[in-house]
Amino acid sequence: MKGILTGITDLVFPPRCLTCGSILEEHGPLPLCPACEAGIRHIRSPLCPCCGIPFPSTEGPDHLCGDCLTAERPYALARSVGRYEGTLLEAIHLFKYRGKPGAGKVLGKIMADFAGSIWDMEAFSLIVPVPLHSKRLRQRGFNQAVILARVIAKRFALPLDFTTLKRTLPTVPQVGLGRQERSANVRGAFSAVRPERIAGRRLLLVDDVYTTGNTLAECASVLMRAGAEAVAVLTLARAVPDPGGSVEASHAASCSRPLNPENFNDWRS
Repeated sequence: MKGILTGITDLVFPPRCLTCGSILEEHGPLPLCPACEAGIRHIRSPLCPCCGIPFPSTEGPDHLCGDCLTAERPYALARSVGRYEGTLLEAIHLFKYRGKPGAGKVLGKIMADFAGSIWDMEAFSLIVPVPLHSKRLRQRGFNQAVILARVIAKRFALPLDFTTLKRTLPTVPQVGLGRQERSANVRGAFSAVRPERIAGRRLLLVDDVYTTGNTLAECASVLMRAGAEAVAVLTLARAVPDPGGSVEASHAASCSRPLNPENFNDWRS
């Protein structure tokens, strides 16, 4: 009976690809046509085991990137599903800027599938989305990170906390800013209003895009100072510079082994 109803619905309202809008010939795990699904450039090894940035070469072992060799990150590690281009870029823009928050459920599913494939999610005790300032939240009407994090939390039956980490200072959009400007823009912009909720806990910090990582690093620093045992970062997309270019220019123009939940320090190995 369900199949009949689905068939009738498809005749009246044929399913369409999330990003290009073409009619889908069949129902798949994701509402993407074959071309758009193939347009997701997944991030795979070799990559930096700390910040997760992929290297230009497709061969060789994972190793620390130059930034992670010279500066300690406040998070244990960061991973992203794919590059911030093509299908993911279009889907995120639909989600955030074109009034389609429902797309977040699809994108959250992609993130949950990815996280479950590379990590033992029992390693985490709490999921924390990157917050928006109240002014930006009123303008957009929703926080994209909360929608994504809610899907992931539901999949793995993990608690979701979107009230402890607060964005206390309004900041200008990061797009178009240089690396040093981005860092200064978010410095002191976040606080943990109820640190007892995160003290001694292993947190998964969730956002849609990792650009230079300044926002995520500032959030992770606040959470660690508030007493978290460790913080890992998960984003849907990662801005990856072209060889010889910069992350800022790339952004403007536009898998790892399972973890041992008993040893959080494994995340740095």
